Amino acid sequence: MKTIPELVIGKLRPRYPLLQGGMSVLVSNPSLAAAVSNAGGIGTLGGTGVSPELLYKMVQETKKLTSGIVAVNIMVAANHFLELVQAAIKGGVDMVVAGAGISKQLFQICREADVEVVPIVSSLRIGQFVEKMGASAIVVESVEAGGHLGTELTLDEMFAEIKQGMKIPVIAAGGLTDGKDVARMFRQGADGVQLATRFVLSDECDVHENYKKVYLNAREEDITTILSPVGYPGRAIITPFVERFLRDGKVPVKSCNQCLKSCSHTFCIRDALIKARDGNIEEGLFFAGKNVHRIKEIKPVAQIVEEIMGEARDILAAEAQ
Repeated sequence: MKTIPELVIGKLRPRYPLLQGGMSVLVSNPSLAAAVSNAGGIGTLGGTGVSPELLYKMVQETKKLTSGIVAVNIMVAANHFLELVQAAIKGGVDMVVAGAGISKQLFQICREADVEVVPIVSSLRIGQFVEKMGASAIVVESVEAGGHLGTELTLDEMFAEIKQGMKIPVIAAGGLTDGKDVARMFRQGADGVQLATRFVLSDECDVHENYKKVYLNAREEDITTILSPVGYPGRAIITPFVERFLRDGKVPVKSCNQCLKSCSHTFCIRDALIKARDGNIEEGLFFAGKNVHRIKEIKPVAQIVEEIMGEARDILAAEAQ
């Protein structure tokens, strides 16, 4: 391989084979998603934990800021999942990325609307299942990822088997931060890569500056996993909230807006994520990938994309000589 691959997801052909991970609640907003799309990747809105009405407005705002590809990431486990999907489609989204479950209706709705469906999977069995259902591509997400995790395997342990068993494009995700990581996955046959954590530390990510400080100050030993009320492990940075939850096993829920189809109510994940987004270090839950400690600079999205893709291209070209 002399260069980076071309990523083709149905009718979509981004300039770079790069998908920005959709982070909720309200972390992947229009400013970030549009910036990634304008830089040649696929920008993704976080569509979980918001109302269908707000998501519709977010998609429309993003589409006004870019002529590039716009995706939305929605957890199947979210209450009103299909209403959120329909709102995103009404807003003009190009692609729906879905994790934390499988919805057969999703494929039907998106097929009728000519919108691509890209499920997040962590096994070959599930990958082949969604391929038969009509997925345009899959994201293979490993244990190194931030947020909710569907496997205990690393990307290097799981990717090759899944890639070899699939006919549709396979996008690698989990702990990728720079061009070296990306080149490694292209070397393993990835058709594309997904990065999320790296884009929090960008100028265009409009979270509170305290959110970015938590990321910048994170050390390798500050990253842990907790059992989310969703029912999956979640990778996060150790903060006072996480310490309290790990110690007591719960953080009292003051009120519930039923954002999830099923919830353990050990804490309110929507509330904790919004508090993080708004800069509340004491009470916020800061999801992050395992390698967040390796990222030490806040840069414009366009520079991040060009540096990562350029470094990956140079590595692959040197290996081909």
